[in-house]
Amino acid sequence: MFAPSPTLDGCQSANRQSKPPYLGLAPYLRLSIAGADLRPIARQMLERAQSDPDDANLLMNLSTAMFCLQMRDMGMVIQAQALALERIYRVAASTQPPRLRLLMLMAPGDLSANTPLDCLLEGSDIELQFYFVTPGNPLAEPVPEHDVLMVSLSESEDNRGLLALLEPALCAWPKPVINAPGHIPATGRIAASQLLHQAPGVLIPPTLRASRAQLLQLKHQGGERAVLLQDCDFPLIVRPVDSHGGHGLDRLAGPEDIANYLHKVEAADFFLSPFIDYSGADGLFRKYRIALIDGKPFACHMAVSSHWMIHYLNANMYADPRKREEEAAFMANFADTLKRHGPALDAIYRRTRLDYVCVDCAEAPDGRLLVFEIDHAMVVHAMDPVELFPYKQQHMRKVQNAFRDFLVRLTDTHKPGSPARTDSPAQTHNPMRTNDLVQTNNPVRTLPEKVLSNESA
Repeated sequence: MFAPSPTLDGCQSANRQSKPPYLGLAPYLRLSIAGADLRPIARQMLERAQSDPDDANLLMNLSTAMFCLQMRDMGMVIQAQALALERIYRVAASTQPPRLRLLMLMAPGDLSANTPLDCLLEGSDIELQFYFVTPGNPLAEPVPEHDVLMVSLSESEDNRGLLALLEPALCAWPKPVINAPGHIPATGRIAASQLLHQAPGVLIPPTLRASRAQLLQLKHQGGERAVLLQDCDFPLIVRPVDSHGGHGLDRLAGPEDIANYLHKVEAADFFLSPFIDYSGADGLFRKYRIALIDGKPFACHMAVSSHWMIHYLNANMYADPRKREEEAAFMANFADTLKRHGPALDAIYRRTRLDYVCVDCAEAPDGRLLVFEIDHAMVVHAMDPVELFPYKQQHMRKVQNAFRDFLVRLTDTHKPGSPARTDSPAQTHNPMRTNDLVQTNNPVRTLPEKVLSNESA
């Protein structure tokens, strides 16, 4: 069901005279994890694109390479050129004919704009169809034949309007729909902190939104600061709105740190939340990534670091065998984690009503599950080198098989016009649409007026 996918180099060289296939993110991520230099590959594609500017697949591949090289602005320009030529792209299944065809609705944007599902399903017998929606009229292009549809757009200010337009369009879709657009706003940082507040076994810090001017004013508010911050207090975690992968993320010990932070970060709006010290008795921090597939939890990785801001690569997991041993034990004994945190993970599934969602989390000092982020656009993959991570393949295969089996199950049991999930609002503890929780300027969690590696996404 899963076979090695063709290498990026192989695709490049095999198609010098013919049109290259669309590659998606997976080959670039695999090369990046292996420590390869993507710049020569990007230069080669750029030279070819200059002589063949109407090759949409080539342009999309080049834009992905630019995003991986942290050249976002250039990547966005090239992607726009590709989308002007073609809005539907395909990654072929490893076997023909494919077991089924998954249509993924995508938004224009960088690597954090959509679910990178091709990394999880790399080399599978599932055909992936990437349909880039059109602003103002998301389904303007004819929709190709498919067996299951997945809404891949992440929650962001850019995508909010598209999600709202997709909701009525998909409410009676003739094929199963994974991650209905009305539920995706629940993954926003403010919405998630509201939705999971007082969920059994869950600790999630409250989140506020502040403009640049409001953040600077906190330095001078004195006695009014507690009123402005509501449930938050220093030390604070601050990050730009819509940032991912730790970009612009920092800890403010007190008001005196605000000016220096704003000098380094040029964003206009920020999210604030209280810092919770989740270090263990040995002083180390441990962060877990868990995938919920049709409600069932799966371990994806664990990172161990001496710093509170953990990302898998900067946690030194590749160089420290003791940390890998600890991760191996976590994955092998994941059932023990579920004994402690199963109810919390079930609450996340039921409250978000998302068929596929990932949770970045830790264990809080009081034993609850400390949730940093919930998102269906996190990277999940089985690409870490086997010689360093021999334990990972069997566990990541469980995740891959679970998602594939979920797709097959949907196609075998779905009745036209019904959603992928059949649980009622009462069963999910959330009688309102999660979209109702997230207005553009939520007055409850906004300061009074008047956020390429295994951790990307």
